[in-house]
Amino acid sequence: MCYFWSPLYCHACFRGVNTFSPEGRLFQVEYAIEAIKLGSTAIGIQTSEGVVLAVEKRITSVLMEPKSIEKVLEIDSHIACAVSGLVADARTMVDKARVEAQNYWFTYNEQISVESVTQSVSNLAMQFGEHEKDSMSRPFGTALLMAGVDENGPKLFHVDPSGTYMQYNAKAIGSGSEGAQTTLQEEYHKSMTLAEAEERALKILKQVMEEKLNSTNVEMASVKVGGKFEVYDKEKMEEIISRISKN
Repeated sequence: MCYFWSPLYCHACFRGVNTFSPEGRLFQVEYAIEAIKLGSTAIGIQTSEGVVLAVEKRITSVLMEPKSIEKVLEIDSHIACAVSGLVADARTMVDKARVEAQNYWFTYNEQISVESVTQSVSNLAMQFGEHEKDSMSRPFGTALLMAGVDENGPKLFHVDPSGTYMQYNAKAIGSGSEGAQTTLQEEYHKSMTLAEAEERALKILKQVMEEKLNSTNVEMASVKVGGKFEVYDKEKMEEIISRISKN
C-alpha cells in the first residue's frame, strides 16, 4: 500500500498541524475556522467617515459582570479590532499588534498603517507548529476584524486562523456570519454614513442574535476620520437602539 494512503498517514493528517492530507487540506486549520462559527457574531462596516465595529456579548449567567467581557480591543489610538472565537487567543494576537504599532511609532515617529499591523498579526497566525519558544502548537482559534484610519483613509481587514487577511467594505464573522454577510451584501453602499452604519450593524445583530438586543449584550465602537478609537458607552448604545426601534 502506498504510504500516502496508509491508515497511519491519514490519522496523521487529522492530528498534525503541519501535515497536508492527500487532498491538499490542512484539517487543523479548517477545524479552527469552524470553531469561529461557534463564537459571538461580530460586524464591521467601513464608511467614508470611519469604521464601525459591533459585537455580540454572550452573558451566560446573571452573576457575570458584562463589563468584563471585552470583544472590541484597542491596538492604537487609530486602530481597533473586534474578535470572535477564543478570546484568550485573540489577546495574544492583539498584544503582538500593539507591540508592532508602538515599535513603529518609536522607530519612525509616525503611526503605523492599518494594513501593516494586520500583516504582522497574520504572520503570527502562520507560525503555529513551529519548534520555537514563542510559537503556538496549534492554529489560533480566533478571527479578527481590524478597523482603523490611516493616511489612506478608513480601512477594514479580516484575519482568519490560516493567516490570510483580506480587505472588506463590510464583513461579518462568528455564529451568525452567514445571514449577516448576506444582509450586508444586499444593503451596503459606499455612500453610507457612519450613523447609518451604526444603525445597520445593530439591526443585523438584532436579526441574528438569540437574545433580545440591548445596551448590555452588545459592544460597539468606531474609529473616525480625524478622530480616535472610541468605545460607545451605555447612553450612546441606548440612543442608537432607540433610533433603530423607530425605523
